[in-house]
Amino acid sequence: MTKIAVDDTSFTYPDGTRALKNVNLDIQPNELFVIFGPSRSGKSTLLRLLNRLSDLIEGAQREGQIAFNGHDIFARDVDVNRLRRSISMVFAIPTPLPGSIYENVAYGLEMAGMKQRFSIDERVERALRQAALWEEVKDRLDRSAFALSGGQKQRLCLARSLALEPEVILLDNPTSGLDPLSTATVERSLSELKQRYTIIMVPHSVQQAARVADRAAFLLDGEVVECGDQQRMFLEPQEQRTNDYVTGRFG
Repeated sequence: MTKIAVDDTSFTYPDGTRALKNVNLDIQPNELFVIFGPSRSGKSTLLRLLNRLSDLIEGAQREGQIAFNGHDIFARDVDVNRLRRSISMVFAIPTPLPGSIYENVAYGLEMAGMKQRFSIDERVERALRQAALWEEVKDRLDRSAFALSGGQKQRLCLARSLALEPEVILLDNPTSGLDPLSTATVERSLSELKQRYTIIMVPHSVQQAARVADRAAFLLDGEVVECGDQQRMFLEPQEQRTNDYVTGRFG
């Protein structure tokens, strides 16, 4: 079954800006799906629609349908908090919570009602391992999360999402502020995480998109220009606008 199906979806901001125009996409389980394009092409708007963060924009208008595991995410009976635990979002700017490294990862588990310390400890360690951070912090879990480097903070925020064991991880420019070494570490983590999760990512650059994508969609002015596998999108694009963008002729 398709993990997420976006069907003829449009989104308009309160000021009249139409950020998405009749978008159609099918995202499969356990793939790393990349959404790329120039600034203001609708990439981040689409991510926010997928776990209904768009609900927070008062006065915005949406058309079309988005299904998660075959069910309409905008149906009246959908528990939005549960949906956001299943489709988790990691933003471009890492935002650790006040408190220790351990508390940052355990927070969501405790809010979800988990009480057994052993179970929480186990989930915290597993999440930090999955985010490729455990070996760097295992001896200082009680220290402030704010003392971590930028790359470590980003992986901590990823671990915080992973602790809740989502089905889908949304990544909005997760390496935009990181040095090349930290970027490479995050990218290696993603190649392992997709064995367990479906990952939908807005990349930092076309080069990153080409490195990590299983499949990709090129967005321009809110429309999907082209969608396909890594080979097609970055080596043999069918659309001239896609070719112009990936070869640096514009954007």
